[in-house]
Amino acid sequence: MATTVPGPAPSSEHLKPGLSLFDSVTLVAGSMIGSGIFIVSADITRQVGTPAALLMVWLVAGVMTIAGALAYGELAAMMPQAGGQYVYLREAYGGMWAFMFGWTLLLVIQTGTIAAVAVAFARFAGVMWPVLGSNLWIGAGGAGLSGERAGAIVVIAVLTAANLRGLNMGRWLQNSFTTAKILSLCLIVVVGCLIAPNPVAIRANFGSPTAFLGAGPMSIAGAGVFGAAMVGALFSADAWASVTFAAAEVRNPKRDLPLALAFGTGVVIALYILTNVAYLCELPASGNADAASVVGRGIAHASSDRVAAAAMQVVWGGAGAKITAILVMISGFGCANGLILTGARVIYAMSRDRVFFAAAGRLNRASVPAVALVMQGIWAAVLTLSGTYSELLDYVIFAQLMFYVLTVSAVFVLRRRIPGTLRPYRAWGYPLVPALYVVAASALMVDLLILKPRFTWPGLLIALSGVPIYYWTTARSRVIQ
Repeated sequence: MATTVPGPAPSSEHLKPGLSLFDSVTLVAGSMIGSGIFIVSADITRQVGTPAALLMVWLVAGVMTIAGALAYGELAAMMPQAGGQYVYLREAYGGMWAFMFGWTLLLVIQTGTIAAVAVAFARFAGVMWPVLGSNLWIGAGGAGLSGERAGAIVVIAVLTAANLRGLNMGRWLQNSFTTAKILSLCLIVVVGCLIAPNPVAIRANFGSPTAFLGAGPMSIAGAGVFGAAMVGALFSADAWASVTFAAAEVRNPKRDLPLALAFGTGVVIALYILTNVAYLCELPASGNADAASVVGRGIAHASSDRVAAAAMQVVWGGAGAKITAILVMISGFGCANGLILTGARVIYAMSRDRVFFAAAGRLNRASVPAVALVMQGIWAAVLTLSGTYSELLDYVIFAQLMFYVLTVSAVFVLRRRIPGTLRPYRAWGYPLVPALYVVAASALMVDLLILKPRFTWPGLLIALSGVPIYYWTTARSRVIQ
């Protein structure tokens, strides 16, 4: 029998519904589109090698993302409460599993993604302000802080402060920056594919079946590498479920949440695939790391993995790199804002269930969970100092996949346990599509545990560390009652 959590603490404070369908779509799309699409194709190409495999990685990751979002739509319409995924896990499996998710979200998933996006923002800002690429030495004994990570911490602090001013401020920032970043991707696609494609890259990538597909069939080992290469694509397509965290603030959640999840993920995945086609129209997939020219280095060896900047540099020269840097900064800023806005709502929900600090369940005068926002911001800032961009990707993706599998499986669990409950939207393709998602995501988790154990096992251990903390907090809550 599932373990239940203590009831929510009574309070006259309530989150205020203020998000429209458009706002919900921008939360989905804006939280997904960060800096990954501008960077990770370099690492993917180094692993898989060919243009076809690069596009296939993005396609498979995209199909998985949309399948997961369609399943989440059913749960979101059933339970439009603050905390979203946390609530679904609580109702399907009990309080312990929900707390493990919230705990991991705070320690790794949401804050790790915020940190990774903020670091990438600062990396591209280094194109405009080279000081961000240097070390800022502080203290004694040679201890130092890189300008890149200092810039990331500033971004997190500014956006946390903005969201403390209320939902309308966070909503306005999200709508503005999401619109700008979608236009940015459209610009890259149009310029790369239609206006100024590079004939050298087109011949190298599409000139023959061998150039596009590579030589020889994929082996079992190759399939494993393909799965590991999906980390970057999945990270870039991640955070689509964040809108469910703010479900209590959506005006018509039973209609708008399923629509926002389906439409937002579909648009973003289509843009991601077209953006990679644009990269292949400007740069050869493979290249030489020691080559002097941007084209010679190709996608695989783009400087600092800044693939978008390298592709646009082919078109506009030095100005192209700076223009792209500005576009990526806009994108990363908007992504971090959406993650900061929504992530604090899970911490708030945990507090309302009396399994986290009581202060995190209080709202300030602007009707937002101020303490939860500050706690999230401080830990995300700490994580910017903990590892490189790719390391943060590995930690985040494995932990996130684990809870995605559990949550999509919750559709099956709740249909069996409470079949008569009103479901304003039913998962498309049930039971086949959700089942295929669970199988594919589970297989990818196993692949990552084998090929990237240094980072994936710690992600699992972080999630499990929430178990004793959950039982301690629930026991303490009962004593206080």
